[in-house]
Amino acid sequence: MNVLITGAGGFIGQALAAALVAEDKAASVILTDVIEPSAPDSAKEVVRCVKADLTSQDVRDSLLTKHLTHVFLLHGIMSGAAEADLELGIKVNVDATRQILDTLRRVNAGVRVIFTSTTAVYGPPPTPGSLLTEADAPAPGSSYGAQKLISEVLVRPGKPTGAASSFASGIFREPLNGEKSILPVSKKLSVWICSPRTVVKNLMHARDLPAEVYGGGSRVVNLPGISVSIHEMLAALKAIGGQEAVDLVEEKRDPATERIVESWPAKYDTARAQKLGFTKDGKLENTLKQYLEDYHD
Repeated sequence: MNVLITGAGGFIGQALAAALVAEDKAASVILTDVIEPSAPDSAKEVVRCVKADLTSQDVRDSLLTKHLTHVFLLHGIMSGAAEADLELGIKVNVDATRQILDTLRRVNAGVRVIFTSTTAVYGPPPTPGSLLTEADAPAPGSSYGAQKLISEVLVRPGKPTGAASSFASGIFREPLNGEKSILPVSKKLSVWICSPRTVVKNLMHARDLPAEVYGGGSRVVNLPGISVSIHEMLAALKAIGGQEAVDLVEEKRDPATERIVESWPAKYDTARAQKLGFTKDGKLENTLKQYLEDYHD
């Protein structure tokens, strides 16, 4: 197994690399990001870390070889940054992704590509609390959502049928590390989230699914997660970290961030994912306990 993971500097990329190597000790894994990512401690011997600007054809040619068996595309200019700099968002989220696919088509046609998109492709739900499925027509309400939707269409075979959301992990991560965190949205707001362990399991499951299971139709799958309000997230933080952790969360509403996050649906029908064997997510408190086990020294 020869794997390339782009945007691998984040904790999902790191956890995915560690899981791939744990599964296959003979695996060869390349991690890339705009800043050279670190190799997980458990995988240093077989992981190569590369500082890479994926908008450069020379860089793409050096990374995208015929030897790759799997490519996980995790890179991107995230929501808030993509809104602030439209040109950069298009360059990285659309152009670089298209050029990666073009290069792979030339040198390694048929390689398995796993592309992570975003809930932002759907745009605001038809009515508050609507349950969305893969059959709902995407109607992104942000340039970031539009850029990721374009890439979704590019990645799909055949006919197509700096992140604003960073606070969602930040209000857990920083307080549990004894650091302050900013909450830029209303506590009444609900979001769709998933634990890192479940995300990694499902990315690896997507890697292994044969094309036939999709029945010749769309390969877009809404992965399992849970819908929670910010108020519920803070309650879980208190249950695991105590009131002292909650006290480190400073409410500082930011209209721009709130506007972006409010345009994302917070509930999804994941029946298709479950039918395909993807793992359901667990309770929020369990996610926080897992975080402490996996990332807290």
